[in-house]
Amino acid sequence: MQRPWSCDTFVALPGATRAGATIFGKNSDRPAGEAQPLRRSAARSAGDPLRLAYVTIDDADAHAHVGSAPFWCWGYEIGVNEHRVAIGNEALFTRSWAAAVAADRSGSGPEPGLLGMELVRLGLERGATAREALGVMTDLLEQYGQWGSAIVAKDHGSGSYDNAYLIADPTEAWILETAGSEWAARHVTQGTYAISNEISIRTDADSTSEGLCRQAVDAGWFPAGQTFDVADAYTDPGTPLQVSHIRRRRAEAMLTAARERGGLDVAGAFAILRDHLEGTFLGGPTFDASRPDFLTLCMHEHPSGFTWGNTAASLVVELHDDPQWPVALWWCPVTPCTGVYLPFFVDAPRLPDGAQLPMAANNSWDPRRSSLATFDSASSWWQWQQLLDAAKDPVSNDFTGRAQVIRSAFDPLETRWRSAIPALPNNPRDLEAFTRDCLDTATATVADLLKVFDTDLGLPIDPRWTPATSA
Repeated sequence: MQRPWSCDTFVALPGATRAGATIFGKNSDRPAGEAQPLRRSAARSAGDPLRLAYVTIDDADAHAHVGSAPFWCWGYEIGVNEHRVAIGNEALFTRSWAAAVAADRSGSGPEPGLLGMELVRLGLERGATAREALGVMTDLLEQYGQWGSAIVAKDHGSGSYDNAYLIADPTEAWILETAGSEWAARHVTQGTYAISNEISIRTDADSTSEGLCRQAVDAGWFPAGQTFDVADAYTDPGTPLQVSHIRRRRAEAMLTAARERGGLDVAGAFAILRDHLEGTFLGGPTFDASRPDFLTLCMHEHPSGFTWGNTAASLVVELHDDPQWPVALWWCPVTPCTGVYLPFFVDAPRLPDGAQLPMAANNSWDPRRSSLATFDSASSWWQWQQLLDAAKDPVSNDFTGRAQVIRSAFDPLETRWRSAIPALPNNPRDLEAFTRDCLDTATATVADLLKVFDTDLGLPIDPRWTPATSA
């Protein structure tokens, strides 16, 4: 069974960064062709109950936030709110999940609950600090549980997974790892931390749900009377961990190297999320994005399907504790190696239209009732998907060369935009205008690159992406 093998998230606390501000980064890896636009929600008072994919819950007052969301989903893969709380999630495959899948196959599966992406958004809406978001998320998890497909056109058994989360603010971070409605959390107050699609908390949990240990012992997953090891108890033995473990260790090694060079900065965070194991015996010049041999931090699909999909979007946030510093998030549509990190601001009153496309196609957040979005040349996400497809063109068979051309066009833009941020007036309209200008410049650059690669922006290269006009 094909599973969501990949996603990678990391944090560097102030003492490990060059500017003395927390840096949060995540690659969201999803099925190829699943568009992931940005969404912005203004602060609001509680309203009618929230109808989510599978459950309806009471609403609550919500903080302003921006998140990167699979087009069909109410929740987010990654996001940040006005109080400088950033959250990202990872798929986990636990013994609890495996038992739920087995029960579902026999016709007695659990009742659907919350999706991990919904919990990301709920934490952003209701948490003014990382610790507060943690409390919100664990309370909701215990009340509603988690179960249900989070993949377009997949049933619950095929499209479900448990979740891990990294929750950060300017002073601290929390790692939250879940198994059904049970959970464990670890407090991170210094240094760096990376998570992937494996349980990382062992005997070092700072907080757990009341039933976490008891369930594992009662199920025979862990012996009674021993110091409780969360990963040992709950890791599904039927799920290979090398697909996540190598990426997690690579992220940790790159974070350590950045600290030794004087601390991680935003450019260094971009480099981690673009990594294809360059500089190691596994990566560098041998990498082929059309036939990747390994699951790398910057993810590309393999024709055989073993790599699950592509990096659909990437986000880096520098979480300053200075309230005068604008809350900037750097969003890159599709794979970071062929993309550009664009600056957006939580305080800006609206997002550019192109960054918000495509929208959900129906009135339900249930992915089983959706299908993959079709190509839309007005969508920023699809413009960068077109650029990735051009870079992978099987006729030219020169991904390395084309990727270098792309980087030579985009890297100077990122450098210029990063240097401009500190001098920007913290005025919502000015921030919105800055983002719009950056996106316009980047979009024009995409068009120029596609001309260099003899590609038409208006017609998809990959025949799987049916034009919306002919759907």
